[in-house]
Amino acid sequence: MVSDAVTEAEMEALPRMLTRLKLTAIRDRLDELLNEAARRELTLRQTVTLLCATEIARKDERRVQMGLSIAKFPYARTLESFDFQAQPSVDARAIKELALGRWIANGDALLLLGPPGVGKTHLAVALGREAIARGYSTLFTSATALVTALSKAHLEGRLDERIAHYAKPKLLIVDELGYLPFEPNAAHLFFTLVSKRYERGAMLLTSNRAVSEWGTVFGDPVVATAILDRLLHHSQVITIRGDSYRLRAKRRSGLLQQAAAQTPQPVQP
Repeated sequence: MVSDAVTEAEMEALPRMLTRLKLTAIRDRLDELLNEAARRELTLRQTVTLLCATEIARKDERRVQMGLSIAKFPYARTLESFDFQAQPSVDARAIKELALGRWIANGDALLLLGPPGVGKTHLAVALGREAIARGYSTLFTSATALVTALSKAHLEGRLDERIAHYAKPKLLIVDELGYLPFEPNAAHLFFTLVSKRYERGAMLLTSNRAVSEWGTVFGDPVVATAILDRLLHHSQVITIRGDSYRLRAKRRSGLLQQAAAQTPQPVQP
């Protein structure tokens, strides 16, 4: 009877100890894991390894989910879902090398350039997700939202605080740079952020403009040169050429031909 009472007390104590140690994955699946270990006839060391692997997998999953939540991606995209055959100008091996994250660890910049619809944002989000999986804190923002936030903070006297917010993540992704021109003061604010992150944190920028046109984008060639001087010092530039995915899909469905047929033709004099 005493032996049974001790065994029961031990069984009740173990989940409490696992909870205190924050080993909740082991706690939640304890019986299942022990049964698996017995079925596979694992040694004590192998059983402990199985328990630890289960706990680490749970913690990694939660870390990634938290990182994805903080990153604020506009949608879910992966490298596996990118159609490299449809965009032959994109070197799949180079992208997979970038997914390893060494450039992020070094605080380098990555520029994805090309016309609208060729997959720049898809790749940016996918690489951002890979970065999170490898333990790099990541934040995604559109160029317009970034500049708006910096300008607002500047007017409210909170610029240092906002710059620190965007300087904190190991990888900052700025999407759609160049779709709308910057105000001159906004260009200076962007330069302040780039300078703050220079050689400290990696940046990934997507743009529909070649870097030679960034003087027009920023409304100040001098500021644009200063920004590019820092971005291009340690950088990789990938230029994507080809048709828009969206237009290609419409062509396949015949929508573009239908729209063209319905467009009124000019009256000949």
